[in-house]
Amino acid sequence: MLRILDARTGEPVPAAPARRGLTRIGVHASGLDPTGLRVLLTADLLVRALELGGTPVWTILTAPRDQPELRTAAARLAIRPFEDGRDLASGLGEAQALHVARRGFEDTPGEGPVVSVAPVEWTAGAGPAAGQAAGGTEGGPRAGETAGGTEGGIRTGGAAAEGGAGAAAGRSEGRSLPPVLLADPSALRLALLAVPRGEPARLDPGALDDAARGLARWRRAVAGWARRPSRPVPGEVRERLRAAWEDDLDLPAVLGVLREVESAPGIPDGARFETYAYADRLLALDLARDLGSPA
Repeated sequence: MLRILDARTGEPVPAAPARRGLTRIGVHASGLDPTGLRVLLTADLLVRALELGGTPVWTILTAPRDQPELRTAAARLAIRPFEDGRDLASGLGEAQALHVARRGFEDTPGEGPVVSVAPVEWTAGAGPAAGQAAGGTEGGPRAGETAGGTEGGIRTGGAAAEGGAGAAAGRSEGRSLPPVLLADPSALRLALLAVPRGEPARLDPGALDDAARGLARWRRAVAGWARRPSRPVPGEVRERLRAAWEDDLDLPAVLGVLREVESAPGIPDGARFETYAYADRLLALDLARDLGSPA
């Protein structure tokens, strides 16, 4: 059973009601900025994990500003659409309510546990990668500019970071969305998944490049494994994957299992393929995208 850490009490609690009744998830985002996207991504992972366990979910987005742009950015990040909290009444017979919010907003209105999300700190210049992504050395997007502009209907820019420093000159913890962040949405998703939710995600172009290279390698591997006879996901591997994401959505541990499966001896390639396809129901990294591509 999926358990999450309730930021209101500091205690782990079940994320799903005992009888698998409808769970309402309130998503509280401050606006179009990297931390807001991480809040939405966390809610998306929570929805996917609950649905994999058979729990029906109803999600509501509350964002005081930038809702259209935020929704557009979320769609590019493979985040499922949310209902608009301004247009819906609460209390449709749900068995439980959860909330996902930025750290520091544990007093979010409404009953139910709060899943707290640490901020994203963006550094425009070169620097050490944040967290450990999938790894790899080939490919990767070219780092983009952080000057203001629009990209795919999303307002982006280099607004001043909290604390007064300009985003183009250094760190930015929200308040704008540097265009390079969405140059490769899957790479951004992987880079964020690789950092524990309770820790600040310190990203820079180098971190996105690392994630893009690792993701490209995994996609090539999955396409190659798909040419071999299918084999079931090994029982021990399936249990480890579920144990990881049911432990407060420990996505870095899920990625760690996949890294082991990638090179572990004795696992048939067909089983590696099924393992990655199974995990991707939660990760939503489009790991099977290159199926059918030339070797």
